[in-house]
Amino acid sequence: MKAAKYIVEFIGAFFLVLTVGMCVIDPGGAGNMAPLAIGSALMVMVYAGGHVSGGHYNPAVTLAVTLRGKCDAVDAAPYVIAQVVAAALAAAVVGFLKVGENFQPLVVDVMPAMLAEFLFTFALCYVVLHTATAKSNAGNSFYGLAIGFTVLIGAYSVGSISGGAFNPAVAVGLGVMGLLKWSDIWIHLAGEAAGAIAAAVAFKMVVRDQS
Repeated sequence: MKAAKYIVEFIGAFFLVLTVGMCVIDPGGAGNMAPLAIGSALMVMVYAGGHVSGGHYNPAVTLAVTLRGKCDAVDAAPYVIAQVVAAALAAAVVGFLKVGENFQPLVVDVMPAMLAEFLFTFALCYVVLHTATAKSNAGNSFYGLAIGFTVLIGAYSVGSISGGAFNPAVAVGLGVMGLLKWSDIWIHLAGEAAGAIAAAVAFKMVVRDQS
C-alpha cells in the first residue's frame, strides 16, 4: 500500500524535526549533546521505517535516491510533501512545548553556510546510496547507524556555520521555529539540492553494478 510509505516518511520526519527543536532550544535543550540526540533520532527512525519507505525523511535524500533509480518518480513528490508537512507540524509542536522561550535565529554567512550544507548533504546522500541502495550491501544491519552518524558528524562539524540541517524539511522546520530566517532558507535549499545531485553522480561513477 503506497499510503504506508508516505505515513512512514511523515512519522520519521516528524520525530527528527521534533528532536532537533527540543534539543537545540534552551532552556532544557541538550547543549553539546544535541547532535548525538539528533543523529540517534534519525538512526532509529531509519531502522524503524527503512523496510517500508526506504527511510528517507529528507527531500535531498529522496532526490538522490530517485536519481539513482531506487525511488519511483511517482513517489518522489508525495515523499517530499509528507516530509515537509511533518517538519512544519513538528516545529509547531516544539513551539507549543517551548512556549515563552526565546527562539533566536541563526545568523549565517551565505557562502560558508551554503558550502557547509552542500558538503554534508553530499556526505549524507552518498552514505545512504552506498549503505541502503547498493546491491553489494543488501541486507546489511549497519545502514541506519551509518546514516545517523553522518548527521551527527555534520552537526558537530558545521552546525555553528549553517545550523547543520542537511535536509530541506529540517530547514523548513527551523524556519517555522524561528531558528532560521525565512530569507536565508534558500541558502540551505540550494546547497542541499546540489549536494544530493552530486552524491547521485558520484555514486554512479564509482559503483559498477547499480541493479
